[in-house]
Amino acid sequence: MAERAQLLSTSVPGHKLSREEHRKQKDLDAARKAGTAPAALDEAGKAINPHIPEYISRAPWYADIGVASLAHQRRPEAEPTPISEWYDRGAKVGPAAKKYRKGACENCGAMTHKKQDCVERPRKRGAKFSNKDIMADEVIESFDGTYDAKRDRWNGYNPASYKDVVDEYEAMEAARQKYREEEIDKQTSTDMAAVKKVAKVKKEGDEDFGSSDEDEEDEDKYAEAADQVGQSLDAKNRITVRNLRIREDTAKYLINLNPESAYYDPKTRAMRDAPEQGVAQEDMKFAGDNFLRYSGEATNMQKLQMFAWQSSQRGHNVHAQANPTAGELLHREFQEKKEVLKDSSKVSILAKYGGEEHLERLPKELLSGQTENYVEYSRTGEVVKGRERAKARSKYDEDVYINNHTAVWGSYFDRDSALWGFACCHSLIAGSYCTGEAGKEATTSSSVTALLDSASERRRIDEEAEAERAKRKTLAEQHAENIASASGKDKDKADKGKRADRAEIPTYGKRPEEGDEVELDKDRLRKALAEEKKRKQMGEDEAWAQSKKSKIDVSQEELEAYRLSRQTYEDPMANYQDSEE
Repeated sequence: MAERAQLLSTSVPGHKLSREEHRKQKDLDAARKAGTAPAALDEAGKAINPHIPEYISRAPWYADIGVASLAHQRRPEAEPTPISEWYDRGAKVGPAAKKYRKGACENCGAMTHKKQDCVERPRKRGAKFSNKDIMADEVIESFDGTYDAKRDRWNGYNPASYKDVVDEYEAMEAARQKYREEEIDKQTSTDMAAVKKVAKVKKEGDEDFGSSDEDEEDEDKYAEAADQVGQSLDAKNRITVRNLRIREDTAKYLINLNPESAYYDPKTRAMRDAPEQGVAQEDMKFAGDNFLRYSGEATNMQKLQMFAWQSSQRGHNVHAQANPTAGELLHREFQEKKEVLKDSSKVSILAKYGGEEHLERLPKELLSGQTENYVEYSRTGEVVKGRERAKARSKYDEDVYINNHTAVWGSYFDRDSALWGFACCHSLIAGSYCTGEAGKEATTSSSVTALLDSASERRRIDEEAEAERAKRKTLAEQHAENIASASGKDKDKADKGKRADRAEIPTYGKRPEEGDEVELDKDRLRKALAEEKKRKQMGEDEAWAQSKKSKIDVSQEELEAYRLSRQTYEDPMANYQDSEE
């Protein structure tokens, strides 16, 4: 009954189940979900999960195959292209068209590409306009290769095509061999050495065809032409030779076991410095690689080897080890020609630009050697006999006095102002004229220290004069002064309450009250009038700047000078001035 119900459940959707069959189908589904009944199998024999909803497991009417299956839910797998298959290059689809078709290539007339993608030769008149020689359509193929097929670098390669390369190489090798044989036959000499030499030259000169394995090759020629180890930067000629030592000799690093001695490089087996200190290098068994490299004729051998390398690079057959005599002769000839060329270039430069007299100089032995001039000095350093040796002069002008000076600029230094000047007049201005001793006195009197000294001296004299006048006063005068000072203090205390609201006026130079007599100094008043007149003639800005620099206290003479010089507009004679005749 279970099999019939399963069959009915997977039957055509249009078939209607009876009530009994529907109930059995529900029981079977519940048993499958509970695990008491086996799961349904698809066409491949795989179990179908009973928990899959019916709207997913049931196939639609257009995809129903009559059995339980989930194939309608799976993506159809396309069979991948085998790795052996590839595009059919150059394949055409049928015969070519007779007339141009709309949408085809305007150049060749094929429908499979456009004009910008056409690989045919561009025509003067394309197939669109000429309607002739229309090409057939290409075969368009698409391959969905596997992962390995997409990444195979040799995919689509035809090994049979390499036979063309082999045939071309064999033909060129046969032609080259035939050409060599013809060149050897043309030689009239029967000497085998000459024949081999000609064959070798032709073989080396023929670089386009390569080399033949049948010809005899000299295995040592590359080693002879190669540079020494660490000297050549050419990778083709570079060889490697280990810096080995004789087993009986003591290793360099065992000569001195002190770790602070000369450094030993284990990679290159080199010890540049001497392993032992305090011993002459000539007496050591091993004095370091630098001693061997730069002593004796090692430097000459290095120059010879360098000359051989440079000559070999320029195409000359020079080898320092294979033929040292020829290399030495060529090197000596090269040095001689180099000196001649150097002298000739020097002569040509001097002939063109001149200046040979500057190259001629006395020998060093004569410049610093002994002479026949005898000079005798005293204990004080003065010349007693002979001529004193001339002093070396500077390239700058010396002892040149300007503006009547008797000393040069910079011969005097003023410590107060930290400036340089002339020692003859102590002038600190470089372009000034000399004033002699008068200039020294003026500089000294106008210095800061002199001004301070004079001010302190004047203050001292005034104090002494004031003390002398105080001593000469009588007792009556002193008593009157004391009474006046006491009455003045009382008066000031009485007026202090009245003038509390006004600003306090300084006691020195205060405004006099009516009836008070003020004693004025005529000389100071005359000086104050001159200063007030000068101030009247100043501008506003200049007067304001001058007032900020002046003192704050005002004397009685300055107040009187201000009142006298104050302009009164009611006075008709205020602007009157005497005409100077």
